[in-house]
This record gives sequence, structure tokens and C-alpha cells, in this order.
Amino acid sequence: MKKFALNISVWMMSLLLLAATAQARSLPDFTKLVEQNSAAVVNISTTQKIKSHSKLPKGLQIPDLPEDSPFNDFFRHFFDDEGKGRAPEQDTKSLGSGFIVSGDGYVITNNHVVSDADEIFVRLNDRREFQAKVIGTDERSDVAVLKIEADDLPTVAIGKSSKLKVGEWVLAIGSPFGFDASVTAGIVSAKGRSLPRENYVPFIQTDVAINPGNSGGPLFNLDGEVVGVNSQIYSRTGGFMGLSFAIPIEVAMSVADQLRTKGRVSRGWLGVLIQDVNSDLAESFNMDRPRGALVSRVLPDSPAADAGFEVGDIILRFNGEKVERSKDLPPLVGRTPVDEKVNVRVLRQGKKKNLRVLIGELPKEDELQAAATGKQKPTKQSRLAVSVADLTDKQRESRDISDGGVLVTEISSGPAAKAGIRRGDVITMLNNQLVKNAEHFDGLVEDLPVNKSIPVLVNRARSGPLFLALKIKDDE
Repeated sequence: MKKFALNISVWMMSLLLLAATAQARSLPDFTKLVEQNSAAVVNISTTQKIKSHSKLPKGLQIPDLPEDSPFNDFFRHFFDDEGKGRAPEQDTKSLGSGFIVSGDGYVITNNHVVSDADEIFVRLNDRREFQAKVIGTDERSDVAVLKIEADDLPTVAIGKSSKLKVGEWVLAIGSPFGFDASVTAGIVSAKGRSLPRENYVPFIQTDVAINPGNSGGPLFNLDGEVVGVNSQIYSRTGGFMGLSFAIPIEVAMSVADQLRTKGRVSRGWLGVLIQDVNSDLAESFNMDRPRGALVSRVLPDSPAADAGFEVGDIILRFNGEKVERSKDLPPLVGRTPVDEKVNVRVLRQGKKKNLRVLIGELPKEDELQAAATGKQKPTKQSRLAVSVADLTDKQRESRDISDGGVLVTEISSGPAAKAGIRRGDVITMLNNQLVKNAEHFDGLVEDLPVNKSIPVLVNRARSGPLFLALKIKDDE
């Protein structure tokens, strides 16, 4: 009996050892990957000159000290005779990572690593150091392209993030806190993550340890191919907490190619405001399950408006790609070439409908914000020295103006100011003609005669309509 129990114990121990050996064999070996790719990963250091603003507290003056006082040099260095700061320049330094994509010295990194830098230095794994030139940057995607003057450099292989699977092993090489060629590994936690203010980048989420200095470095798959650019972490402490995000390499390379060839990045634009479809909304639209991107607003003069999109449309497919959630749509639209016609499938009042839309170019951030909020970007009318903008619905309601008119947003010395027009006035009539909008106003101003008084009707807050006499002199 004792012999039988002993055999059982030996058998169990053998099974445990075999299981441990099998588990060890299932874990990846990163050594060859690191050996083959670490030479193409670089350390990036930047210097920025910032003027400090030293000023004596209010009410205090530089004391009248004896000429031989040691404090005289201190005050002369930081303040002038009136106590105002001399603003001495101070150098601030930052660190990041990057990777070489061509043998003649093109390097990809993050925009936030090099933005506002006065000097950028790239240090290779063999300790050679080069001063880098910025070829181009893109704030929306957080991608930057640098160039160093060198030849026959080691490069990385570019992969496809679209082939990544959640749970797959990935590896990062970078310079966290300045520690060159540091290697960390983890798995893909999720794909297609949408982060605040980053609607056009479907981030790869991983649990790879990323810290300050890793930004701009490569994320590799097990085949040694770059599948992402490490960009951000989610943290409540400032350090790594298990959530890191990488820009898909397809997005980064597309941006880099445009920066190299055109010096700027253009993105597709549809011109709709969208939201997710939850279970309650799905029920209200008679849908079998929540899906798609619900159009809450169609921006005026946008590709969507021209194509016949309507508020309440639910976008189910864009250019052949499924739109399961609203976050799926912006990256699909953004990577579509400008002036390309695509098919969009929508659900409208319970029926599926196909729309054909000509994709436009994504406007600048301020123009996009103005269009989304209903506020038009002010146009400057130099002949009158005044800037005007179209009225929003709320402004019309507060002034009891049903149609037409332009809001005076800025005014400087010139004919308008001399006539008594003020900032905040609404110009509703000019030279006996009703003002339809800002564009119409510009046309009316161009046709105004010189050296002749013409009537202008303004709507002024609290005092209501008021006629003023406007004259443009030939010397203005």
C-alpha cells in the first residue's frame, strides 16, 4: 500500500513538472526580436527655450542699496530699474523615442515629443547622435516625421495592425525616463479605442508598460513588425497603470507619407454630428438591436448636406465597411481620399437607403468647431475696419430678428467706428438694402460709394433699431 501511494505521488509530481514545462514553452521568446530591431529604435531629446517672467510683487520696488552691496547684481540680473522682469531664457528638456523607417534617415515619432522644440537630437543605439530636422507634424494624429543626415541606417519592418488579435503578444522598445533601449511586453487588450479629442485614430490598447520617454517608440508583433506607435497612457498617478495606447501603424504611415510628400495632412470629411444608438433608441427606431451611428445634425454646406443626409438617419455602412458604433465612423471617413465618391447605407424611418456622397476635406479645428456650434467664423471687412459673423439661432431669438443681419464681432479705427457702430451691434440694413448674411454684407460693402453718406440700420442690445450715417472717404 505504501509503495502504491509513493508511485501515485511520483506520478503527480511528473504531471506538474510536465505542465510547468509546457506552460514555459508556450510563452514567447523575445530575444531574437529585440536583437534584430533595437538598432532601429532611437532616443529623442529636445530643448526648448522659455522666457521666465520675473516681476516684483505689486507695491514693492527695488531697494536703494549701497553700490558695494552684493544684492545689486541679483536685482540687475533679474529686473530692470522699474522692477520689471528681464525674462532670462531657460532651457527645458524632454525625452521621447522614435524609429527609423528609411535607410537615409527618416524617423517617426509623436508630435507631442517634438512640438515647440528649438533643438531636436536623435541618438542611435550605437551612441551616434544627430541633430534632426522636422519634416512635418500632425497634431490630430500625434504623428511627426524627422530627418537626420545619415546613410545605410538600420530600419524596422512595417506590419499591419489590422491583423492583430485581442490577446496577442506585443512588445515595445523605447527610452522610458531616458533609459535607452528598454524592452517591455504585454498583450493587445482591445482594438479601435476612441479617446477624447482623438476621433480620427482607432487606438490599439495594450497592457505593455509605457512610461514618459516611451512616447513615439514602436510597438512590435511577434514577427518583428511594427504595428503601432506608442502614444498615450491612462493614469491617475502619472505612471503606468496597465492601460497604454498605440497609434495603428497604417494611420501613422499614411500621415507620414503625406507629410513627406505634401507637407500637410488632408482627411476626409462627411459633415455630420453623430451619437451612439443605445437599446432605448434602437427600440424607438424599430431596430432589432443597437447598431450604427445616429445623425443628430447635418452641417450646412457639407458633403452630407449635398448628398441628402437627414437628421435621424442611422449610418449602418460606410464605403462597404460596417458601422457598429458611432466611434467606428470618423476613422473610416478620415482615411477616405478627398473628392472620392462612396456609398453610404442608412436606416431612415425604418427603411434602408443608399446614399452616394462626395467626400470633402476636413476643415481646420476652429472652422469645424464653428460649424458644429452654429457659430460662423468672423469675416473681416477691411474697407470698414470691422469683422462680422452670421447670427446663431439663439442670437436671433434674443434680438427678435427673424431673418438676415450680421453680428459685429470686432471693430477698429475706420469708417464703421466713426459712424458709431459698436461691437455687438447687428447690422440689418446697409445703403437701403437688407443684409442677408456675412457674404452678402461683404458684397454690399464693396459697392459702397466714397465721400457720400449712406444709411446703415443696426439693432443694438437694450436700445433696439438705430439708423446711423456711414461715409467712406477716398483716403481711407
